[in-house]
Parts: sequence; structure tokens; C-alpha cells
Amino acid sequence: MTIQKIKDNISDNLGNKVRIKFNIGRNKHEEFEAVIKELYNFIFIVQTETENKSFTYSDVLTKTVELHFD
Repeated sequence: MTIQKIKDNISDNLGNKVRIKFNIGRNKHEEFEAVIKELYNFIFIVQTETENKSFTYSDVLTKTVELHFD
């Protein structure tokens, strides 16, 4: 998987719900549902019920962040 394929996949799901699993470190994970709101060159922004969060495409590439689309 390349960064461009990741960008294209996220771009195809802009505005859709996504389940995100985020590796915090030391075997700790955070999971939440969000909507993909905005895309930029190096980051994308998702909106949860309470806040906005941003992640880089390289986070997805290195599997620090896992995205599961509905």
C-alpha cells in the first residue's frame, strides 16, 4: 500500500462514517467512530461527537491508525 492509495481510499469516503483504531503505545488502543471531514496534503481531519482529530496518511501506512469503513 502506498500513500497515494491511502489518500485515494480516504478521499472516496469523504463525509462517510469510519471506525478508527488508534495505537497510543505500550499496547494501549483508542477506538471511536467518526466522520471524515477534511482532506489536506499531509493530514486528514475526522469529527467525533465531541471533537475534531487529525491524523497523517503516514500514520495509516505505518498502521499506527487503522481505518474501517462501513
